[in-house]
Amino acid sequence: MSRSERSPLLLAGLLATAGAAHFARPRTFDAIVPRSLPGSPRAWTYASGVAELALAAGIALPRTRKAAALATAAFFVGVFPANVKMAVDWRHRPAPQKAAAYGRLPVQVPLVLWARGVARGSEGRS
Repeated sequence: MSRSERSPLLLAGLLATAGAAHFARPRTFDAIVPRSLPGSPRAWTYASGVAELALAAGIALPRTRKAAALATAAFFVGVFPANVKMAVDWRHRPAPQKAAAYGRLPVQVPLVLWARGVARGSEGRS
């Protein structure tokens, strides 16, 4: 299997793992839901978990891959405020936790680019 064939499956696996984690350990995700969002943090945690699972399924299927990959890029941009909130909230935690929280911020850029690359790589395929 070539790298271009593995890339969408790896992205789908990342999304599926993250989506499942929202249900396995929701309290972790509840804590980073921005307070400005209406409703309960748990509802947002579950909604984002469902979204990640749906995006994973869409990317795994060649017929829906391009649209799902573009939606994934938008999703990664949309969850950035939660990562900012985590970095702000964790600024006084021990160095390893603080580093993890701050490290999540720049990781969003390659994730967005990866999703866009998967979309580009699926053009003309069905």
